[in-house]
Amino acid sequence: MEVDKIEKENICVVQRLAAQPDCVRGLRIKTDGGERRKRAETVYLGVHKHNQDDVSQLQHTGAEAQRKESSAAETTADPTQALSTEPANVNLLTGLPTLTDGAIGKRPVAVMVNNVDAALPQYGISAADLIFELPVEYDLTRLMAVYGDYTQVPDVCSVRSCRYYYPILAVGFDAVYVHWGIDPTIATETINSMEIDHFDADYYGTGKYFGRDKDRINAGYAWEHTGMFYGTKVPEMLEDSNVRTDLKEDKMGTAFKFVEMDKNAAPSGEDAKNIRVDFGANYSTFSYDADRHVYMKNYQNKPHMDCKTNEQLQFENVIVLEADISLRPNDVDGHKLINWEGGENAKGYYISEGKMVPITWSKAGMYDPLKFFDANGNELQLNRGKSYIAFTYAGNCKVEG
Repeated sequence: MEVDKIEKENICVVQRLAAQPDCVRGLRIKTDGGERRKRAETVYLGVHKHNQDDVSQLQHTGAEAQRKESSAAETTADPTQALSTEPANVNLLTGLPTLTDGAIGKRPVAVMVNNVDAALPQYGISAADLIFELPVEYDLTRLMAVYGDYTQVPDVCSVRSCRYYYPILAVGFDAVYVHWGIDPTIATETINSMEIDHFDADYYGTGKYFGRDKDRINAGYAWEHTGMFYGTKVPEMLEDSNVRTDLKEDKMGTAFKFVEMDKNAAPSGEDAKNIRVDFGANYSTFSYDADRHVYMKNYQNKPHMDCKTNEQLQFENVIVLEADISLRPNDVDGHKLINWEGGENAKGYYISEGKMVPITWSKAGMYDPLKFFDANGNELQLNRGKSYIAFTYAGNCKVEG
């Protein structure tokens, strides 16, 4: 198929960016009306598709075809089919019937959370239905807490800045994205090109939706570790900003394929009572509580606590995804490139009910959800409940019976 003039110009821009990725901040993709979203994704798939040997190998054509195939599947799918066996108030992230009436059919909310020693303990995170943990600069990690019921988001602290791969994960759930600041290179252009609904404290300032925790200030916390998001004001925030609250039609139902209601069971795999996930500079560990059928999360071997509820983080599902992770070339600040796409050879582990099975994973396009597959290539069925998902380097998940 002949490539039009606009697309040729975009390809040239991306090729230059591959050699000089710190110039992405000034990128402006030329688009044509309704083509903006498709072209933005094509360009960014080209920018971020990489391997550790040669970041400049862009796969524009393959990404374009992949996105078209995904879009075609969404067009032909019947979004009401997934809802037919689920109660109306099912939480799309947990598969449990816990939504308040006002949250049925509404979008989730994703909040960036600081996760360095100096910012602990956090609060508001024990209420999250799904938590992502990924490496950022210097192999420290940052969390993204996702809440399925936008009327039940608590105040969250400490809120931190965006890295480009987090909103790409958030948009797979059609989530509203909340952060305090942003990496002004790739992350800024990712959000703008994808037209993601987001709320940045650097833009809104403190007072109405964001603030500073005075107790932390008085206790001597560094300024950057005191930022809080008034999660209880989410409905007001969305209404005041005229942001869409209804889920997109193709995101209705549940975000994952769950087992039948009240049918949670251990996967057929090896014993997994204790798990360690290394990220480089820090690590998370999990211990299985057989009485409650959950994994208790630890940070650096200490219970990972929510200091407002005094609850340790706990999850029915622990999912560890191996990904290609590298430093961005010419980036003196240590920002990461993370392959969020996966594919048939992308490995991972699903851990639940004291057992672990190897899996593969993929995310077909920027706007698509994560998918997990068993050894036979069938979509994995998760147990219902809260989930923790980590992206880390290959070989960095250790499981003990």
